[in-house]
Amino acid sequence: MYVSLKWLSQYVNLQELSPEEIAEKITRSGIEVEGVHHLSEGLKKLMVGEIKEKVKHPDSDHLNICQVDFGEIELSQIVCGAPNVEEGQKVVAVRPNGYVGGKKIKKGKLRGEVSNGMICSLQELGMDSKVVPKKYADGIFVLPEGTPVGMDAIEALSLDDVVLELGLTPNRSDAMSMLGVAYEVAAILSEEINLPEPTYTTSNEKASDVIKVSVEAKEQNPMYTAKVVKNVKVDESPLWLQERLMAAGVRPLNNVVDITNYVLMEYGQPLHAFDYDALGTGEILVRLANDGEKITTLDGQERELTNENLVITNGKEAVAVAGVMGGLDSEVTDTTTTVVIESAYFEGQSIRQTAKSLGLRSEASARYEKGIDPNRVIPAAERAAQLLAELAGGEVLEGTVMVDGLEKEPTRVVVSPDFVNARLGMKISLNEMVSILKRLKFTVETANGLLFIDVPTRRQDVKIEEDVVEEIARLYGYDEIPATLPVDEGKSGGLTHYQAKRRIVHHLMQGIGLEQALTYSLTSDELSQKYAIETAQTTRLLMPMSEERSTLRQSILPHLIEAVTYNVSRQQDTVAFYEIGSVFLGQTEEGLPHEEEHIAIALTGDWINHKWQGENKKVDFFVLKGILEAMFAKLDIEGRISLETAVIDGMHPGRTAKVLLDNKSIGFLGQMHPSEQKAQGIKETYVAELNIEALLHTIIEPLKYVPVPRFPSVSRDIALVVNSAAKAGDLEEIIRRAGGDLLKDIHVFDLYEGDKMEAGKKSLAFTLTYQTPERTLTDEEVVGAHDQVLKELTEAGAEIR
Repeated sequence: MYVSLKWLSQYVNLQELSPEEIAEKITRSGIEVEGVHHLSEGLKKLMVGEIKEKVKHPDSDHLNICQVDFGEIELSQIVCGAPNVEEGQKVVAVRPNGYVGGKKIKKGKLRGEVSNGMICSLQELGMDSKVVPKKYADGIFVLPEGTPVGMDAIEALSLDDVVLELGLTPNRSDAMSMLGVAYEVAAILSEEINLPEPTYTTSNEKASDVIKVSVEAKEQNPMYTAKVVKNVKVDESPLWLQERLMAAGVRPLNNVVDITNYVLMEYGQPLHAFDYDALGTGEILVRLANDGEKITTLDGQERELTNENLVITNGKEAVAVAGVMGGLDSEVTDTTTTVVIESAYFEGQSIRQTAKSLGLRSEASARYEKGIDPNRVIPAAERAAQLLAELAGGEVLEGTVMVDGLEKEPTRVVVSPDFVNARLGMKISLNEMVSILKRLKFTVETANGLLFIDVPTRRQDVKIEEDVVEEIARLYGYDEIPATLPVDEGKSGGLTHYQAKRRIVHHLMQGIGLEQALTYSLTSDELSQKYAIETAQTTRLLMPMSEERSTLRQSILPHLIEAVTYNVSRQQDTVAFYEIGSVFLGQTEEGLPHEEEHIAIALTGDWINHKWQGENKKVDFFVLKGILEAMFAKLDIEGRISLETAVIDGMHPGRTAKVLLDNKSIGFLGQMHPSEQKAQGIKETYVAELNIEALLHTIIEPLKYVPVPRFPSVSRDIALVVNSAAKAGDLEEIIRRAGGDLLKDIHVFDLYEGDKMEAGKKSLAFTLTYQTPERTLTDEEVVGAHDQVLKELTEAGAEIR
């Protein structure tokens, strides 16, 4: 939700607080302000000018030389390439040494012609192209004729405004409107709220004489109202209305549609405007669609409906998908003269199902899904009628045609002060509680030591005692709640054995240089089991917000790889991420998803890059293997871990290995398959995912300390010729078994596969270290042990070089 402070100040006194102070107070009261956007940031020396003369640039097909009047003695020459620039226009221009987008504009020449500044489009002034009126999407913005020449253009366009970006949780649908935010800010600042009071003159003709309204699907549509406005002139909206819509993130279209959007943002009540003549029947019937019934919506798409979709009809054909989007055949156009304004209450579940089934979400459906205020349905329609009369020259017909079977009574909640204080762990007086609730415009009565609260219908999130506790706590101030330890003298806090070991892994990964990532647990059906170590029945949400977030994941890697792709696409070529999080495999006996904690790693780019020393090392399989080996060593289980070549979908067939703990698979590591890397737009990337629960729950023997050896060790090197498919790990196991107690260490130090080696063969070289803590080994003992190693290697098919 985007909140213009200029717009907000019309409803509540902001006490001359800075935008940052207002944002801080709103955040501390429970609604997070995610951003404070100063619209004039990066802009300086912008003025309103009038183009007095326009001639084609002699050396360009698309440039024009404009003489612009800024109210000064002489005209200023500006070269402009906009396709819509014309004489007589009032435009926004930045003068020499001014700033646009934080860049300084200097006097200069364009193809030999002097240009004293720049005539600006709205995009160049920092506005999102999605909200710029289509008329000016590819050119400069033209101001209304009455705009004074020489005026500060920042003021003329209301760019001296500040917009707060609110991050609303689903329960706070009341704050999805300017009035809702005004109620909230008024309560925070202990101010009164100034509500709009729509007034207008009606004609002698009655709306009921020209439009008939009936509802078949009363469960899905308990209330429907229609107002009729004649003699409407469809035109461009006044600048102030366009400015407010653009600040709220809405693209202006024309005055009729803009008024419905304005009221939507002001009241939180969705409206729709029908062209009365296009309806053709003088009738509106609300019903459920027929299976296979089709409608072309305002976005130009033909959509097939089911009997679960609620539609607005003209008595015969569907003219709108109720609460989601209007139909193309009944939209308001430049030739429209009579408008029917729809203001209705649609049941949220029905609208949500329709929006989901059609894959179509709108500002209207977002509000209906979360629940709107039933007591704003009529006031919003009256506000729209007033604005149509004022801004479109409309003649409002007398009365409102409606079907009304909607319950609009406030919710009654009874709570005791002791209940509130017991849950907050503090002492708030009864009078203070009453004051807070009245600031929220809740009706409060006290009797017999209880609070009898009537919650207004705009606050549909407050239904039970605990909701009242939350309201009192957040307005009283979370900072005022005393800090207490969650333990007493007999119970000290601490980490469990599992938590302590998991923290060790976190510290190790961050110490190695990996950054922790946190990705969504919800994914799509397609990705839910990709790269999964173990698969089970998937868990799907009953009411997902989107198909991309519909199913609980069974692997962390798909979203971790997406995070790598996101960073690489933004010129971050070196990425090293890890994540410890839950995957969800089937269900428990209680019917809940079974959670299992995994660790996933994704690496790409450089592992070492010392430019001054000229040292550069790319990430490879052995870098990733080394990270895992460091983790196994830290957890003291490296002797129980082994690797096996593996073939896994989405992974490189020759650079992937299973990780075994006590010969049981717990995960894998390796390089992504080249085709997967190409599809993601990334270069060589190495990933791993392990069942960290299996690692951390592993019982290890108590640590035993041994003295540092006092006697020297003896090293022997051996080089073996083996088949190309032979595994160094298998040879190492033979050497360790044959070397007995005297063999203390084995290390692979060379691999050779070249022209001097027989086809299908390779050479592996090992360093063997012999030692005993009891004495200095004799040559005979070392030779005896080493000969036994060579013998068993030969019997296993290895050739000694």
